[in-house]
Amino acid sequence: MSAREGENHGIRRLYASALELGPLLLFFLANSHWGIYVGTGVFIAASAFSLPCYRWLEGRWPIMPLVGAFFVLVFGGLTIWLQDETFIKLKPTILNSLFGIILGGGLLLLRRPLLKPIFGVAFRLTDEGWRKLTLRWSLFFFVLAAVNEVMWRGFSTETWIASKMFLSFPLTLVFAFLQVPLLRRHWDGDENPFG
Repeated sequence: MSAREGENHGIRRLYASALELGPLLLFFLANSHWGIYVGTGVFIAASAFSLPCYRWLEGRWPIMPLVGAFFVLVFGGLTIWLQDETFIKLKPTILNSLFGIILGGGLLLLRRPLLKPIFGVAFRLTDEGWRKLTLRWSLFFFVLAAVNEVMWRGFSTETWIASKMFLSFPLTLVFAFLQVPLLRRHWDGDENPFG
């Protein structure tokens, strides 16, 4: 990869991260000013807006943000329609559990690391590397589901919303950073960007 291609990839990744984090930030801000129902409506609209932007940026439909947006639409829609915030609070638990089940089930039942088709464009790993990375992410999604359950059942709505930004998101960043040694060890080919 040339320096120019690397720079373009880095800029695209920055924009993609903003598209993934943007709807959550807008939800956080709208909720702080107008409450959870307006915040949920903003979350739905921002998630719907981010998908075609991501498609334009990356040239493909992003699987995980696409599934996430579907759940935001369904559970957010139920929250607004029924005026019951339980639905939007359950969304992260159900979505993270679903990702954990799909990734873990792919390893157990299909003997395939299902992260490879999703992230194979970004990472070139050995088969063992893909298996380990998939197992770790599968287990981590269950941790995120458990954290969400504790936060929404044990704390106020405002604390639960704050936990998305100040607990779940940082935990995800730290977890992703902790995978760098695995990526370094199991990189398949020359020009290992992690080593």
